[in-house]
Parts: sequence; C-alpha cells; structure tokens
Amino acid sequence: MSSETVNNNLNNTMQGKPKYAGNNRTNTKKNVRNGPPRAAAEKTPARTPGKPSRPSSRRKKRGGAKLKIIPLGGLEQIGMNITAFEYGESIVVVDCGLAFPEDDMLGIDLVIPDVTYLKENRDKVKGFVITHGHEDHIGALPYILKEVNVPVYSTKLTNGLIENKLKEHSLLRTTKRKVVKHGQVINLGEFAVEFIKTNHSIQDAAALAIYSPAGIVMHTGDFKVDYTPVFGDAIDLQRFAEIGKKGVLALMCDSTNAERVGFTMSERTVGHAFDNIFNEHRNTRIIIATFASNVDRVQQIINSAYKYGRKVVVEGRSMVNVIGTASELGYLKIPQNTLIEVDQLRDYPDDKVVLITTGSQGESMAALSRMAANIHKKIAIKPGDTIIFSSNPIPGNEKAVSRVINELSQKGADVIFQDAHVSGHACQEEIKLIYSLVHPKYAIPVHGEYRHLKAQAQLAENLGIPKDNIFILRSGNVLEVDENEAVCTGNVPVGAILVDGLGVGDVGNIVLRDRQHLAEDGIMIVVMALERHSNVVLSGPDIVSRGFVYVRESEDLMDQARVVVEEALDHCLSKRMADWGKIKTEVKESLSDFLWKRTKRRPMILPIIMEA
Repeated sequence: MSSETVNNNLNNTMQGKPKYAGNNRTNTKKNVRNGPPRAAAEKTPARTPGKPSRPSSRRKKRGGAKLKIIPLGGLEQIGMNITAFEYGESIVVVDCGLAFPEDDMLGIDLVIPDVTYLKENRDKVKGFVITHGHEDHIGALPYILKEVNVPVYSTKLTNGLIENKLKEHSLLRTTKRKVVKHGQVINLGEFAVEFIKTNHSIQDAAALAIYSPAGIVMHTGDFKVDYTPVFGDAIDLQRFAEIGKKGVLALMCDSTNAERVGFTMSERTVGHAFDNIFNEHRNTRIIIATFASNVDRVQQIINSAYKYGRKVVVEGRSMVNVIGTASELGYLKIPQNTLIEVDQLRDYPDDKVVLITTGSQGESMAALSRMAANIHKKIAIKPGDTIIFSSNPIPGNEKAVSRVINELSQKGADVIFQDAHVSGHACQEEIKLIYSLVHPKYAIPVHGEYRHLKAQAQLAENLGIPKDNIFILRSGNVLEVDENEAVCTGNVPVGAILVDGLGVGDVGNIVLRDRQHLAEDGIMIVVMALERHSNVVLSGPDIVSRGFVYVRESEDLMDQARVVVEEALDHCLSKRMADWGKIKTEVKESLSDFLWKRTKRRPMILPIIMEA
C-alpha cells in the first residue's frame, strides 16, 4: 500500500448523528413498540431494486405467536457471535463471526458456527445484519453465505471489510450487500431493524433496535461509551433513551467487561500515551503491534509519527488490507508522503521510521512473531528497538504473547506492553447507563464467557430487573418471548465447524483425536508382505517410527518390538487366519501392550499388509 491512498476530505465523509424530527417523535402513538418510529421510517426510500423497503409503522401480532431468540454461537466463549431472531415466517440473523482455534485444535485455522438451523429454514432467512467489522462478527460470512445466500446489511466500513472477504472467496458477484447509515431502518419480513451509532475499537459500529410484532429488542453489539472518539460522533445515547421510553421488550448487552468496575477510558488517551513514548524514544526505531481492525489506533500512531517526523511502514497482510480499505473509504487521514514501503526502510535511519504491524496476540505466523523468531524476510529486530504492544492478550493467548515478548527482549529490544491500550468494551458503569436508558423488561447478557454473562446478570438484578426476567442462555437455546412471558422452549443444533486449509467441516473429533495422539506419542508403522492365498510371509515385518523414540539410540527396543510383531504374526498364521483385518488387529494389540509395558507410552500403530 502506498501513501497515494490519502483522503484529504475525511471530515466530509464522517457520518454524524441521525437527525430526527422532534415533533414526529413526540407525537408517536403509544403502540410504537409494534413498529419502528415514523420519523426513522421516513429516512428510508420506497423500495427499489437493491434498496430496503419503506418500513411499516404498524406490525400486526399473529395470534399466539412469540418472538424466538436463538443464539447459534458467541455465548460462553469469546468469538463466533451469531444470533437468529425468528417471528412467524421471518428470520433475521445478527452477525456471523468466527472463533480462533483452541490449543488442542491442532492444525485448525478457523472455527465457524454450525448453521444447520438456518439451512433447514433457508426460505425464512431474510438477511444478515452486521453490527461491526471485527472477525468475531464477520469472519464466518464467506463460509455461511455459500450455504445460506441472503443479503448482508452493514455500515460503510463494515461493508468494505466484508467485501474484502467476499473477493477472496469469489462471492462478490453473487452476494447482495446494502450499506446502511446510522439512524436508518430496514424492513426484513416481519422485522424492521434500526442502526444506532455506538463506539467501539473499530469505527462504524452500530447497536440494533429490532422491531417485531412481539416488541422491541435492543442489541448493543460490542460497544463502549466514548465521549471523545478519534473519528466521528459519540454514541447516540439520546436514541437509546428515546427507544427506552417507547418500551423495550429485551436488552441484549455486551458482557465482555462486565466484571470491570468504572468506565472504559476514551481511545484518545492512547494517543497521548503514544506522544509520550515517541518523545521519550526519539533515537530508536519504533515498532507497534496492534489489532489490524483498530483503525482509530492506527490513526493515532500515524498522527504521532507525523508529529515527530517519522515515516510509517505497514506490515502484515491483514493490517495492509484494513488500512487500505479504511483509507479508500475516508476513515483514515494519512498525511502525504508519510507512508513508505517496507523495501524503503533501508533508505531512512532507524530514528526516522515507525512500523505498524500485526502480531499483538502472539500469533505464530503474524509479522511481529516472525520478526521475533528471525524468520521475517525483510525486517530483523535490532538491539535498542522500541517495541510497543498496543493491545491486551485475548483470554487464552497469554502464553503466546509472553513468548514473543521474551524473544524480543532477548534480542535487546525495549518492550512496552502497558499504558498503550484501552478496551473497546463497556465496563460496569456504562452497562448500567444503557440499562437505565433502555429500561428493558427482560435482560439477556451476550458476548462473553459464562463468568462475564453472570457478572452482567448480577448488574441487571441490582438495577431492579427481576431475577426471573434475566436469562443467561447457552448457544442453541430457543427463548420464546412476548410481553407476557419469556420461556426457554427447546434447543436447535449448534456446534463448531473446523476449517483446515480449503477443507470446511472435513476435520471432526476423530481426526482431531488422531492429531492429538500423534502429537503426544508419535506413530509406529509395521509393514509386512504376504502371499494372498497361502498367507506366506514374503518380507518383513519392518517397523518405522516417527515421533516415538530416536531409533538410533533405541535399537534394542526396536529389535524387541520386531520380535513381538513376528510372534503375533506367527500366531495368526498358525491358526490359518485368512482375514487380514484380524491379523492387523492382533499385531496392533500385541505391539501396543509391549510398548506400554516398556515405555508407558501408547504411540499410534498402523499395521500395513502388502499383497504379493
């Protein structure tokens, strides 16, 4: 990416607060909970090809019908957020994210949600509505759209990031996409969905007011309350309050920081921290690792670099893609001649450059991790380099981050991993503020591990919501809700689909178990050749070992193992055993018992009989 992507009209592209006609809002009828506000509806044009239809202000409730809220992922874990809302013959899906593999998922690249329920009800699904552009909210879209091809609705930057993914999967031409502005309402079958401005660690984040015949559900998405955002306006708390006055059936609120007291600090505080670090390290090269999607963070790094006369290099594929998209859409303001290519680093002294890179979570193949391991093709860590981790480790990544920090420190780098990050999620006081504005009848904590959901449930109870009206759901639960009651009525199929290379779902528990077995104890392959009809041994048995013992230092063990296999084979042939499957089982069990007695290990054993 070059510096030609500068957009000097950044301020002209900023999306401001939605403007509502106050008189219309004041005179809205009391039954507005059964439809979106008329003033918001007037912002949406009449239906034309590729555009949402004009939302109706009246939504008739079907006799006995209830709204179904069905989380298909994202509960009791960080990532893979996806929730279906169903009423009658309409389903609207909020977000479609992925999760990153656990340590025991050997060789797995990504984890996506099982959407069997959506595939079984494909005709009901009206569209995907996306709250923001993080991987845990959009990452699974290219895989799921191949199964359930419906329109995708999102804000401008989010749509740009989604389009990057669709291009990689050759889905751009076949997927309908609609850019929605904050304050706009879209009609999707029995539902109308209003996008509301919020703040997060990525721009263009939105909360959703989901209007149904059963009532209004508020879904915050990932959010925090930032009164001084780096880009655009602050969260539209006024709109939250206005909808709250109309009567909100349920609130689904971000729980990630529900255990943390107080407020989350403004993103601008990180900019001040960068200025101080740049000032204190004027004579060293600076390398900053952060999330690729945190465009505001990147903007502040660029601001500090320009202020102190440094050129900026962007390294890491995802970082280049996101910054390129954000620049083109006007969400990044990059001064002319500030960006340089990585190959131009040699043309500038170390104290005149700053590198923005991926790898803040210790990912093995990310740019910073490759630098730390001396396997990056173009950048090597030097003694005296100042390296800043502008993020907190995601739960489960602590060891990987610590390993990278240690490797960098051993190379003489000065590593800074404190005071250069603020969260993008609301702490307790902000969560309380949203509850106080919205006044929901039911509370449904979302986005987080069980302890986070539990912490928010306690906050809701402290704010006066009856305990019976607070629901900590599990993925797959079906919560049926209306003005009179909310009840979990059953479950739908959910789970994790593993992505390994180009394979989606072809690696399951059995394959993972084999991989774990191989990783823990290695493998032994027993090869022998038999004559088909007489079962005479023509050659072998030969034993090949990998990952079990070092053969040259264990010749005695291997010789004894070969004797055990020969005895097992002779025993089978003496009984005129003609079934080669049974012969393999006998050999495998005999060798396994011997190795366990000698080594207390159980390698994977593969007997192979060749016909001659």
